[in-house]
Amino acid sequence: MTTTTLAVLVPLLPFLGAAAGLLLGRKAPGFVRPLAVLPTLAAAVLAVLVAFRQGGGKAIDAATQLTPTGSVPIDLALHIDGFAALVAVLVGVVATCVQIYSTGYLREDPRYPSYAALVSLFTAAMLLVVYSGDLMVLLVGWEVMGICSYFLVGHYWETPEARAASLKAFLVTKLGDVPFLIGLFALAADAGTFRITGVLGAVASGGLDHPTLIALLLLAGVAGKSAQFPLHTWLPDAMAGPTPVSALIHAATMVAAGIYFTARLLPVFAASAAAMTVLAVMAAITMVGSALAALAQDDIKRVLAYSTIGQLGYMAGALAVGDRGAAVFHLLSHAAFKALLFLAAGTVIHAAGTNSLTAMSRVSGLAKRVPDAYWTMTVALLALAAIPPFAGFFSKEAVLVAAEHTALGERTVAPAGAGWTVLVAGLLTALLTAAYALRLWLRTFRGRGPAVPDHGRQPIAMTAVLWVLAIPSLGFGLTAAPLGDWFDGGALTPTLTTAVLGTGLAVAGAAVTYALWRTLAARTPAAAPAPHVDLDRPDTDAGLVEAETLRLPHPAEDPADPGRALLGPLYGPAADGFHLDTVHRTLFVRPVLAAASLVRFLDREVVDTYVSGAAGSAKVLGRLVRRAQTGNVQTYLSALLAGSVVLAIVAVALANAVAGA
Repeated sequence: MTTTTLAVLVPLLPFLGAAAGLLLGRKAPGFVRPLAVLPTLAAAVLAVLVAFRQGGGKAIDAATQLTPTGSVPIDLALHIDGFAALVAVLVGVVATCVQIYSTGYLREDPRYPSYAALVSLFTAAMLLVVYSGDLMVLLVGWEVMGICSYFLVGHYWETPEARAASLKAFLVTKLGDVPFLIGLFALAADAGTFRITGVLGAVASGGLDHPTLIALLLLAGVAGKSAQFPLHTWLPDAMAGPTPVSALIHAATMVAAGIYFTARLLPVFAASAAAMTVLAVMAAITMVGSALAALAQDDIKRVLAYSTIGQLGYMAGALAVGDRGAAVFHLLSHAAFKALLFLAAGTVIHAAGTNSLTAMSRVSGLAKRVPDAYWTMTVALLALAAIPPFAGFFSKEAVLVAAEHTALGERTVAPAGAGWTVLVAGLLTALLTAAYALRLWLRTFRGRGPAVPDHGRQPIAMTAVLWVLAIPSLGFGLTAAPLGDWFDGGALTPTLTTAVLGTGLAVAGAAVTYALWRTLAARTPAAAPAPHVDLDRPDTDAGLVEAETLRLPHPAEDPADPGRALLGPLYGPAADGFHLDTVHRTLFVRPVLAAASLVRFLDREVVDTYVSGAAGSAKVLGRLVRRAQTGNVQTYLSALLAGSVVLAIVAVALANAVAGA
């Protein structure tokens, strides 16, 4: 079987699995789990074979014309370089882990068949984006992911949080997708093709007439899809969906799509120094702002959501300094430990009966109750904090090294100012990341109070996946040298300067956080037990519409929270996401609502008045005419005679007038 055929099957298999799952889910429930897991697993295996055959060498290209357009053709094309090969493996592996985990996590959920089918469709759409060699076909996968995220985030549609979160995710990403679509058309108009190879060729030959405009339009879509400032506000709210969905969105689909798209078309952005500077500033604000917000969150999944936003900021920062190898390397590394973090968090939430860090800090025994989640989550948090030798250290260092080279003028793809912006923001974020990672660990596993209730062992399908993902979270960073050919052949090894600075700041952030926690905990007496939800109650869908969607009452604040002490007056704004939702309501929602009110007024008072007046006139005329229709022949003849007499008189009068003139 040719490599091209294998590559076609990679997105096709999960798509067929999704279609079969939707058709057979209710009729043959015994096939739901095999249809969820096996096609995705097969796609992952085939993606590995494609990556092995591609080998990081020359890109694999194949195309057939999808439809003639009369101007710019649309092709069903494949373009598989080293980046595409590795990212496809990532998507397949993480999606398989999520599907296996979900068989245990949602085992009693009545909507599991549709959920599993949507996850498969989500996976197929992302794989289409990864392998596509034509921008319009890529756009199909891009938009299908948006639809899937809407349904999956709103899986628990009985709750207002899930309904609002799914709608917000859809609308905010669409806000970026509109200029993104315009940018794609402008890019194709300048390059004369939607084919990625043709676009890159046009950039190399200086064929783009409007590089800055095109790049900025595309960046709007990237900011929405990959949750970058200022369009990142949908991602924390999307935590209302099931935890496995969060793992999939944050690690391998949706948010990864924008970074991957920018990496694939990086020469388009690099053709404009202004666009690279905007990207650097956007990445810097995203990194620092999200890290501060994560330090103030009281929901374990919202902490991880803001963490994802910050790590995506690192990737965008690497792209802003022209190093797509570092960006994709961190994308792959982050996918492993972030998927592990969310899946471990789901296990912890299920065991604790709440996703509130405040509540978790007031119980004890979670580390013993869920040892698999405890140890694997510890590994993932160390990788997130970029502590050597965990995976996050090597990939984060690759980003900082790229920024350092640009700042010092050793790399000229982007302005030196962009390099300094990313470098300073990256180092500050390293400090804050270690602080909120340790805060999360301490408040989750080192709480003081009564022992957490025992809900029994977690399903093996859940715990086994955690250990599978722990392996790359620990050792993936060591693959930077062997996989160098897949990353444009660039060196991704740390340098002494950035390693010392980055690791030193991370250790300092963790040390200060731990010292504050010890001091505050010593001053605070042990608290009363946290409120608890019985996950075995039948009215909670066998425990899986659990505390993720049941917002538990908990204390107003935790006196032993180091985040409050670290942030001081920034704590309130940071906890509220620096009021960006308020800004969005002011800039976008209120003007749209005002315009809608104006249109409604015009429709009701002007258009409806005109239509009602026309209808009323017809009714009055109808009444008058109806009175004339008596059905009496004598009346009709009398009226005809009278009319004839009147016409004759008028005719004589007109004739006399004309004769007299």
